[in-house]
Amino acid sequence: MNIRIETERLILREIIPSDAEGMFLLDSNPNVHLYLGNNPVRSIEQSMDYIENLRIQYIQNAIGRYAVILKETNAFIGWAGIKFITEPENDHLNFYEIGYRLREEFWGRGYGYEAAKAWLHHGFMKMNIQTIYASAHIKNVGSRRILDKIGLRLVSEYSHHDIPCVWYELDKKDYLK
Repeated sequence: MNIRIETERLILREIIPSDAEGMFLLDSNPNVHLYLGNNPVRSIEQSMDYIENLRIQYIQNAIGRYAVILKETNAFIGWAGIKFITEPENDHLNFYEIGYRLREEFWGRGYGYEAAKAWLHHGFMKMNIQTIYASAHIKNVGSRRILDKIGLRLVSEYSHHDIPCVWYELDKKDYLK
């Protein structure tokens, strides 16, 4: 697989076991998990298990969430990518979803937008995906702003595991316009 995407400020690459500390810093922060069910990780072992799960997804689906590395410092600042979703959500099954999660100290600097924009382009132009979907907690203004800015359109509101969500999508033909 070995996908590597570079943007002006970021390197997007596979998440590897040595990213465990950065992943723990990300997912142990309650503010990061505010709109994700309020269940931050409590140990680095949980982060290591999550990384192993991501690496299995790379093998099974040839895609997944990738490390977001800041070029300037080589720091792991979060993840972004396209995931193949095999569980039902909002009456969809077996679809590609774009997503991102950054450490709180890197919010508001445009990194989420930059990574999501690069993945959207990769999904449509390199993977030939016909429709890319996304969801966010209805109150997650920052995440919703990124989805709007990269061109996904808000389609509906729904509930997922009792969490109020919004559903976005974009077709390749509309992306190319």
